[in-house]
Amino acid sequence: MKNKQMSETLTVALLITFSGGLQDAYTYFARDHVFANAQTGNIVLMGAHLLDGEFAVTLHYLFPVLSFAIGVFVAEQIQAHYKEAKKLHWRQIVLLMEIIALTVSSFFNENLNLVANSLVSFSCALQVQAFRSTHGYPYASTMCIGNMRSGVSALSGYIRTHEKEDLRRAWHYFLVILTFAIGATFGYWLIPHFGYSTILVSSVLLIVATLIMFINNENKSHFVTKINY
Repeated sequence: MKNKQMSETLTVALLITFSGGLQDAYTYFARDHVFANAQTGNIVLMGAHLLDGEFAVTLHYLFPVLSFAIGVFVAEQIQAHYKEAKKLHWRQIVLLMEIIALTVSSFFNENLNLVANSLVSFSCALQVQAFRSTHGYPYASTMCIGNMRSGVSALSGYIRTHEKEDLRRAWHYFLVILTFAIGATFGYWLIPHFGYSTILVSSVLLIVATLIMFINNENKSHFVTKINY
């Protein structure tokens, strides 16, 4: 039987979503109130500071936005060039790049917050571009608005039709949202204790996700939910 990649399992989704919430808390609370994932918020703040003539502060939001765009581009290129890779799945390559970027960012002091935030935003973009479905359901691992819309829509459908599939879909989305919130809360709690090294927790979680993706259909454990890849 051909080995199956585990990149779209619920287990991997929850690991990287927890990491995504932690990353957002890390850049916002530890590194100058910049969002790692919510580039809409960065654009709003960038425009406000630009209007106030605070051009140096504007750059603290502009560079993460540009880094996020570059991350999406890089992830798409990796998929295009390594989709047929045998030894490593292209999503594992993306995760390895993300782990390196996050780990490097932990070594920068407060004078290099701009660089650190840009690296984390780049990492988030890699992740959101590469991991876009779990158990057959489209989702985002680094933001909540799309998941909330999909979850509430599925719940509404279940209330109307009592279709169990709608209830399963709603449960998946709400679980992902809860996991993101727990990750953000955990990150906020860790920052006073570990400072800039807090982001290394995300690196560890992504290492675990990378290793899980080596599990094939024959060897997967009962708690890892597999979908057709």
